[in-house]
Amino acid sequence: MVVSRLGENMKRHFLAASIASVLILASGCNQQSNNAENQVVTVNSDNIAVSPLEQEARAKLKILKGMMEEAQSKDVDVAREETIVWFSEQFLKFANWDEANPEAIEMAFGYERYYAPNKKQLALDLPDFERQKVIQILDKGIDVLGQELRGEIKRRPVNKVDWQGTKAADNMFISNGKPIFPYDYFSKTVGQPLTNEDIYNDHLGALYHGGENLYPVDHDRAINSFLVKEDGTFDQELMKELTSIPDTNVGFLYHWIMGIPEWVEKQEPEVRKGRSLFTGFDIDNPLAREVWGKIIRETGRLTKGKKVTELGFVLANEPHWFSEKGHWTHRFKEMNSISSYTLNKFRNWLNNKYDGDIATLNNNWETTYTSFNNVNIEIPLDTKFKGQPIWFDWMRYNMDRSTEWFKFMQDELHAVNADADTHIKVMPRMFMDNARSGGIDTEALAELTTMVGHDAKSFGSKNIRPGKSSAWLEKYSYHWGIVAMFHDFMESVSPDKINVNSESHFLSSGQWRDLDTRTSYVRSVYWLATLLGMDANMGWFWARDPDGSPEDRLEGELDFFDPGLGGAYAGSNNMQPHVTNEVTQVMYDLNSFSEEIIELRKQSRPIRLFYSETTAINTDDYMTEGYKLYEKLFFEGFPLGFATKNIIQKQNHEDWDVIVVYRNDYVTDDEFDSIQSYLNAGGTVILDSSNALSLNEYGQKRSAKLTASKGKLIVLNTSDLEKIKQRALAEVKQSNMPEVLIKEENGVSHKTTMWRVVPQTNGSYLVNILNVGHNTAKLELNLKNGKGVVIKDLMTSNNLSSTFELASEQVLLLEVTPR
Repeated sequence: MVVSRLGENMKRHFLAASIASVLILASGCNQQSNNAENQVVTVNSDNIAVSPLEQEARAKLKILKGMMEEAQSKDVDVAREETIVWFSEQFLKFANWDEANPEAIEMAFGYERYYAPNKKQLALDLPDFERQKVIQILDKGIDVLGQELRGEIKRRPVNKVDWQGTKAADNMFISNGKPIFPYDYFSKTVGQPLTNEDIYNDHLGALYHGGENLYPVDHDRAINSFLVKEDGTFDQELMKELTSIPDTNVGFLYHWIMGIPEWVEKQEPEVRKGRSLFTGFDIDNPLAREVWGKIIRETGRLTKGKKVTELGFVLANEPHWFSEKGHWTHRFKEMNSISSYTLNKFRNWLNNKYDGDIATLNNNWETTYTSFNNVNIEIPLDTKFKGQPIWFDWMRYNMDRSTEWFKFMQDELHAVNADADTHIKVMPRMFMDNARSGGIDTEALAELTTMVGHDAKSFGSKNIRPGKSSAWLEKYSYHWGIVAMFHDFMESVSPDKINVNSESHFLSSGQWRDLDTRTSYVRSVYWLATLLGMDANMGWFWARDPDGSPEDRLEGELDFFDPGLGGAYAGSNNMQPHVTNEVTQVMYDLNSFSEEIIELRKQSRPIRLFYSETTAINTDDYMTEGYKLYEKLFFEGFPLGFATKNIIQKQNHEDWDVIVVYRNDYVTDDEFDSIQSYLNAGGTVILDSSNALSLNEYGQKRSAKLTASKGKLIVLNTSDLEKIKQRALAEVKQSNMPEVLIKEENGVSHKTTMWRVVPQTNGSYLVNILNVGHNTAKLELNLKNGKGVVIKDLMTSNNLSSTFELASEQVLLLEVTPR
């Protein structure tokens, strides 16, 4: 592929630049020695001058290593310090590579348009920035280990991931008999063998990946379209990339559906109609399905029982089929038309939806079709139709057809490996954004697959794209809400499934990055996501070869993706020793307290916000407005949840106390009936307005109205979020309210401290507290019954008073015991 060849050329260029820089540095050292005999210049084993910052870092490394030897002699766990040492040594090496290759680093910054204007200065500054951050993590390591050696704190030893023996249980991973949260990076340095311990280890994670090479499309170790040849046989050489994965470490496999062979396109000229970026063909095409059916069955058979499948098969990478006119994805020639196969399937769907009555469709659509076989639609669909029947029918069908495609994939896999776990890398925007033209029913896919899958992200600082909002920064230190609301929805839909984030964008993304990202943010966001359900995460991304050079894929722009994979490198964790170290440190702590985290997750969700895909399809601001109510209720000391038709019909009503219906005018008859059945069974429902649930999916007035029946129906007729919140809280049973209460003073009018409480068998309470605000919060902690308390910080084993301060982004895990 072109990108790969470009990468090799660039690698040779970088190597030449590195050699030249070494020669220049060596020459400079000799000249300096001749001209200034009294000046002492420290050089390394290659006679190259060593930066004063590196000298300082290496002195601190020596100090920390000495302290570690003392700690080990006292049976104090030093796993955390081992990781600090490893990252320090790696990034000192990386800094030297970056310093010796300024043109390469300048090029990397130049690929990202946010950094491009200052690329030269950034490239010059980067090596010392990295060294300074190494010193920062060493200083902290020396300080914390010193506290432990002096007896000032006592930390729980690290519970490391068993990379060879971890198993998937019903709703968690298990390692050495305890819950575990595996971690790694997606994607990871391509071209390096899976056995390379500089890439696969406790520090970076050691999950074996089957198909992490995002670009180009015909990549190694992936389950991809090119495994089948035109004669129907399998490409055995390509298959070896999959079957040669060592059966030593657990991992995950990808169904990479981005490309399609030319021979398929010759036989099926329509095969690329309706494609999207990461789904390179028409999912309704019969030949494409035949090819993929063969591939899924054969690769499923060959990998059955292999450790690399323990974290499941990822059925697709960020699937989407945005079909509204003017959507930004269309500049990549996505979904600019549909195939005859898609159109005919839509006609059949309409026939079933309308019970064969073409007159009703004509009345809804204001058309004059004589048969469903004559129905036509122009895709992408003009947004002027939003809220009209034709808009709903197509958008609902677009979701249903993608769900059916993934059911086909999963059924093919389960035909040869019934125990295979599956998940899909669903983009949170498919739920969190207002747009519903993308063809993804988030709830349906979470119900379908055996694990919940996604690539949840956050923003640690402002959105770097012109014109994009960073409104959340007015109130909070980071965008916690897009993490929390998405996880709470997914956990409401599938509470008993493992939750896998197969590309976590907590550290950077196409819309945000910050070279000096706060380590407190890193700790807080990973802790929050794990607390709310994330069982495994593969971060975006690790792209350093062991010698410090960027891997091949980054050395060139990609014409189909702006800013391109090359742009992802600049300002990422690959340049941030403090960030990369903190990821591992927080995962160490989460895994050391994994049993406590699982306990905190098991709480009920007493308030359920009703969610309707029908309203979401028909309106412009459903998620924006719904988020405001979610935010209002989030900081009350217990988990929030969601209710849908399926949740009401399939889950135990005892799991919640009240359903709140807010800004939900459009619902299908089935959705309406599910709420009425809940009332009939004695449930409590709050409606924000007498107009709630008043329209069907086509905007037609519903004659039926909810009745209280055996339950409790409350109609508020208000849009005041505080009033809705207070009424919802009033309906929560006292047994579901937190036994530990927190009074917060943070200098602003809104709450920023979230907490969770779980009673323990010994009469104490497990309490987790996070501050997502800008300011330090002064907290007063009390029991609901008014008794005094003794508080122990489980991270340090030290006691706290009942009034204490919680810094911005600080995380506390406490044991609270009544006096």
